[in-house]
Amino acid sequence: MALITTERLSIRTIATDDAPFILELVNEPEFIKNIADKNIHSIDDAINYIKTGPQQMYLEHGFALHVVQNKETDDRVGFCGLLKRDFLPAPDIGFAFLQRHCGKGYAYEAAKAVLDHELNAHQLTKVMAITALDNPASQALLVKLGFVFQQQLHIDGYDGDSNVYIYNR
Repeated sequence: MALITTERLSIRTIATDDAPFILELVNEPEFIKNIADKNIHSIDDAINYIKTGPQQMYLEHGFALHVVQNKETDDRVGFCGLLKRDFLPAPDIGFAFLQRHCGKGYAYEAAKAVLDHELNAHQLTKVMAITALDNPASQALLVKLGFVFQQQLHIDGYDGDSNVYIYNR
C-alpha cells in the first residue's frame, strides 16, 4: 500500500519481499561509488538489511527509506526516504535509483514528495542531506529541492569527506 503517490510514482514502506530489488540496487557500481558498499551479497543479507535498517528505523522514528515504484509498470525503480543518523542533528534525506531508471526525473519527483510528506507528518523544520564530494547529480538534485550546502565533513565508514546540505522550512 502506497504511503505517498505522485503522478508517476508510488512510494511505500520496504518489505522483506523487496530483498531481490535491494540486493540489485546496493550492488550497482554507482551505489557503491556514491553511497557505500553495504556488504549485501545474498537475499538473506538483503532481508537482514531491511529488518535491521529501514524497518527498524521506521519503528524507532516513524520514517525510513521507502521503495519507489513506477505506477504504470509496478517496477521498483529506487528508494527514497528520511534517515536518522547519530552524527547529524536532524533527519537526512536519502535516495538511490537503479541506473536503468536514472535520467527520468524519478529522483526529484520522489524526493520532493517524500520531503513534503515527512516535513508535515513529523512537524520537521530542518532536514539534512549527505553526498559524496564527486556526485554532481545528487548535489544538483538537492539544490533543486531547496537544500543549501553547509559544510564538508568526514563521516566514519565513508571514504574521504562528504558534502552536508541543509533544508530549512
